[in-house]
Amino acid sequence: MNVLWLQSSGCGGCTMSLLCAEGPILFDRLADAGINLLWHPSLSLETGAEARALLARVEAGEIALDVLCVEGAIARGPRGTGRFQMLGGTGRSMLDWVRSLAAKARHVVAVGTCAAFGGVTSAGENPSDACGLQYEGAHSGGIFPASFRAAGGLPVINVAGCPTHPDWVSETLMLLAEDRLGAQDLDALARPLFYTRHLVHHGCPKNEFYEYKASAVKLSDIGCMMENLGCIGTQAMGDCNIRPWNGSGSCTRGNYPCINCTAPEFEEPRHSFTETPKIAGIPVGLPTDMPKAWFMALASLSKAATPERLARNAVADRVDVPPSLRGKTAGAAQTKGRK
Repeated sequence: MNVLWLQSSGCGGCTMSLLCAEGPILFDRLADAGINLLWHPSLSLETGAEARALLARVEAGEIALDVLCVEGAIARGPRGTGRFQMLGGTGRSMLDWVRSLAAKARHVVAVGTCAAFGGVTSAGENPSDACGLQYEGAHSGGIFPASFRAAGGLPVINVAGCPTHPDWVSETLMLLAEDRLGAQDLDALARPLFYTRHLVHHGCPKNEFYEYKASAVKLSDIGCMMENLGCIGTQAMGDCNIRPWNGSGSCTRGNYPCINCTAPEFEEPRHSFTETPKIAGIPVGLPTDMPKAWFMALASLSKAATPERLARNAVADRVDVPPSLRGKTAGAAQTKGRK
């Protein structure tokens, strides 16, 4: 399966993340799956005239293009020409190249939230008029209309994330290589279900604190960050804490709140990322699959039953009170341990 990768308006972080693939490493993983990376601007040897010649052959249909991967948003400015971002040496805009090559591709994959929805590149006043391939924020229609379908019959596949997880990209490509990814395997935003059928909350190491609403009050605290520090892992789609980066890393594991980077318009939450909006002291963003009244009732009961160990540890920067041994108090266990 031939894959062509273009980098558009973005930071290149999704490629950096992709290189973190391990067990096996990225290049062995692609080779084992029969995936041929035709060209990647950061990873391939071909540059200049060689790269332009290869793109020309793909565009002419001389080389079959199975998957077009696009990383980064597409700059449409000024005035819809796309000339704010040119593909070096070709005299043509990235907008023009992506439109032309997508017409040749069996599948089109947006790698990262910028390519999917516009992401950070489209934040603020968006002077470059950047957008995603088939979405502009949460609205259908980017540089391709909502009705766009690649030759394989699928819309643009949005492997969203900032950056996206290396496994999310490679698994999508491997499923496409085996013709095992259909429309039924995508969610309402065309993201692969294999990672969006989970919440970031699932597998979070702070879940015990969440259950008892033992909340952190500042970033260095190890308690749950939902109540005060803006974490929306209970509403964000992604298996980040089930298969963390490099085997152990995720935002919440690094003690930073989940900011829902797999979703459109995450980049402009209209408040600080580390602030939980509240009304009358109650967080506005509660879990989406639970009635608010039930959540409030359970939260009140949980807080009343919070063990002292969790209450103290929640506002500490490390475990201050370890779990008690069965039948013994924590203090007795510590005393015994010192003898």
